[in-house]
Amino acid sequence: MEPADQINPAAYFDSYEDLKVHEIMLTDKPRQDAYQKAILENRSLFTGKTVLDVGAGTGILSIFCAQAGASKVYAVEASNLARLARAVVEENKFQTVIEVSECKIEDYKLPGGERVDIIVSEWMGFFLLHEGMLDSVVHARDKFLKPNGLMFPDTATLFVAPCSVPSRFDRWENLSGVSMRCFGRALREQDTGNPEVLSVAQDDLLHEGHIMAWFDLMEVTVDELNSIEVKDVLVAQRSGKLQGFCIWFDCTFPGDEMEQRQLSTNPSAPATHWKQIVIPLPEDSCEELEERDPIAFSLSMARNKETNRRYDLQLTLLDPEKEEHHLPCECHMTKCILMKTHLEKMQVD
Repeated sequence: MEPADQINPAAYFDSYEDLKVHEIMLTDKPRQDAYQKAILENRSLFTGKTVLDVGAGTGILSIFCAQAGASKVYAVEASNLARLARAVVEENKFQTVIEVSECKIEDYKLPGGERVDIIVSEWMGFFLLHEGMLDSVVHARDKFLKPNGLMFPDTATLFVAPCSVPSRFDRWENLSGVSMRCFGRALREQDTGNPEVLSVAQDDLLHEGHIMAWFDLMEVTVDELNSIEVKDVLVAQRSGKLQGFCIWFDCTFPGDEMEQRQLSTNPSAPATHWKQIVIPLPEDSCEELEERDPIAFSLSMARNKETNRRYDLQLTLLDPEKEEHHLPCECHMTKCILMKTHLEKMQVD
């Protein structure tokens, strides 16, 4: 193997684009900080323990685990990036602790058939599951994790919220002093229904966010990941133009109350390379909303039939007059106002 200071990293990537992707991930400070703090500030969980790093990439999470006192780290990476990970491990002088294997986790075998204390992985894709590798992590958990073992992260939550998308809609109103609304309309019609990776400002959310799905990484099964669907009526928490729906996710890590860490892609959190996912609406579906207006919708996420790691999103706007509202509902519709008044009267009586 080449000495670490003489290695050519580009030789370990399939393409220049792949190299740039990993550069983006490694320079994603919120992502990096979340994992580093979750691991190093929980040294008591790692000291003397065995760890499996699923989809180890360049090996940085494995190194965090070794720094936290793990006695052995098995870093498994399916691509030839594993060779670079070995060089990174050697550069940081952890080659006696970290063992890098180049293979799919589904083909991997732990030495002696043992099981590990902790599984670490950065498996998240866009809108959590799209092009992610949670299936592989679940496989590793079932095959390699001890019954009382830990998952880093151990929970994941998927959120959805109605939003404005001024960067996608309003910019064409005046582009260098020229109205380009017809171009913007054609662009949106071309992309209608297709999710887009965008940075959404907190002030452009019309609702704080509704939980679409919550996963306990110790319990979730692959079958439960095949499809997710939510159908609901949300109440606008601020006025604004409904132009799309925003999706983001949070992940939490094990630890006591003081040391539990979170990785968030919420628009209010520091920006990550995941940003947010927005499903823009057709222009004729966009409408000005006032605070307390009801927004009824259904949103489904299902595996792509041809590519298992990809997910298709399907959004449908519904009629809030016909859909069932939460009780009590804070919207301004007469039936909800009357029901809320009735419930409050019952509580007083």
